[in-house]
Order: sequence, then structure tokens, then C-alpha cells
Amino acid sequence: MTSLSVIGVPSSAGSYAAGQDQAPRALRDAGMLTALTEVGIDVHALGDLPQQIWTPDPAQPRAQNAAQVIESVVHLADTATTTLGDGRRLLVLGGNCTIATGAVSALRRHTSGPSGLVYVDRHFDMNTPESTDEGALDWMGLAHALNLPGALPAYVDALGHAPLLDARHLSFLGVDPTQSTEFEREHLARLGIAVTTQLELVDDPFTAADAALRALPDEVFAVHVDVDVLDFTDAPLSENTSGRNVGPTLDQLADSLAVLIADPRWRVLTIGEINPTRSAGVPELLPRFARTIADVLSAHSAL
Repeated sequence: MTSLSVIGVPSSAGSYAAGQDQAPRALRDAGMLTALTEVGIDVHALGDLPQQIWTPDPAQPRAQNAAQVIESVVHLADTATTTLGDGRRLLVLGGNCTIATGAVSALRRHTSGPSGLVYVDRHFDMNTPESTDEGALDWMGLAHALNLPGALPAYVDALGHAPLLDARHLSFLGVDPTQSTEFEREHLARLGIAVTTQLELVDDPFTAADAALRALPDEVFAVHVDVDVLDFTDAPLSENTSGRNVGPTLDQLADSLAVLIADPRWRVLTIGEINPTRSAGVPELLPRFARTIADVLSAHSAL
């Protein structure tokens, strides 16, 4: 029987507003743990990290709730390091996209060296408090992992190694370049980071996933999924509702993820940016999503 640890990170501290903090509970209520068990996975349920709910932070308007975000990232990294040391793969239920930095920090500790990240998202998440005035750290995580100019020193330091990610250890899948900022485009070009676009993912999910994998060095890696990569009309799950009638369907995303997870180097899957209120009118969607993720994870024979 395969083995997988599952941990929830119910935090919206780094988000645009509250909502994602409800996602781990909603996914469990939708049958996530049962779905994993039904496909033959030995589930080690680790519960949730402390809940954090977004509140306005006028004292730090361009990096709101930074202390709580950093605390959550470090707590996840500590917990994930222990799990990886026990030899189990890990599923992290966010929460927002800052969970990816905690997961990679744990992988780096576990291997005592660099690890990779396939980042499945409609956005690059490479902004800093200096490059945008929106103040939500959930689309700044990779800027801190890459230690880009303007990154918060406390966040960079908390990741344990600067930079946490070298550019060649990062591969984007499913991004829409039209949604990027000038700052992001500048550093993407400078660093030469591998990008497989939204259009490529929709056109051929299998080939797109393979391209994202081939861009990484031969090392263990994590996969991060921001559900805003999905066509919101097909699967209204994301906090960000602007991706309507663009992007992959849930089935297309599953095809790509199955390729990534089946790779023997894969260790961690993080899922972020689900706001359970978005699918209130489609009550069967969260259970379907849970079953889809379980089926994807069952593709990895070495769990």
C-alpha cells in the first residue's frame, strides 16, 4: 500500500481577503481523505496548522500580515521536513500560494541541497512589495524564493537559504504571460526561467507537463497548483475569478498533473487558492476535485 501524509494550512493572511483559510476543512468535508484511501493510499492525516484569517494591515500596506505569513511558512517547512524524513510523500492543502515556499524549504532541508519546483499557476507570483502596491504576499512567494530585488529580508531569511530556488530549478506550467507585471517579465528574461504557457497546457496537457519536467535538473521536486490556472467557468474554485473561458478544464489539469506526479523524483504536492464559497452553486465540484486529486496521486507507484 502506498503512503502519503496530508496537512492543511488554513491561512489567508497573505491573501487579498479571507476565504482560503476555509479550504482545508472544506476539502476534507468533501471527502478528500476518503478518496485517497479508496484509491489505495495509506493516508497519514496530520491535521491543520494554526488558522490565520486575513485582516487589513495598514501598518504594512504593501506587505500585509507579513509576520503571520512567515510564521505559517516556517511552521509548514518544519512539519514537512519531519514527514519527508519519515520517507512519505506529502500533500499540502492550502491556504494560499505561499505554501509552495514552505514546501521547497522543507525539500531543501531534507536533501541538504537544491530541489526543483513545477509551479502550475496562471500567474508568475514573482512580485515584491516594491513592484506592486496590492500588498498580498500570495503572489510574491517566488520573488522571495528567488531573492529578487525588493523581497522582504525576513521572508527570505526564513526560507533557510538565499536564494531558496536557483532559476534553473524552477519551471512554470500553465501561466498566462498577459497577466504578468513588467517587473516579472524583466526578471523572467534576465534569469531565463522555463515557461510552458496556458495555451500549451490546454493544447496538449501531456506534452506540456513533459516539457515542464524536462526543464528541471535531475533532482527531487515539488509541484504547486494554484487553482486559478483552471477555467473558472468549468471549475469555479479559485479566489481569483477572472480566468473565465480560458485555461484548462479540471480534466486537462489532471492529465498534466498525473505526468508530474508519476515521475519518481516527485515528493510534495501543494494546492492553493481554493475559496470554498466560489463553488457554492456547484455543490458536486469540491467532491469531484477531491476525487480527481486522489486519482492523480494514485499514479505515483512509489508513494
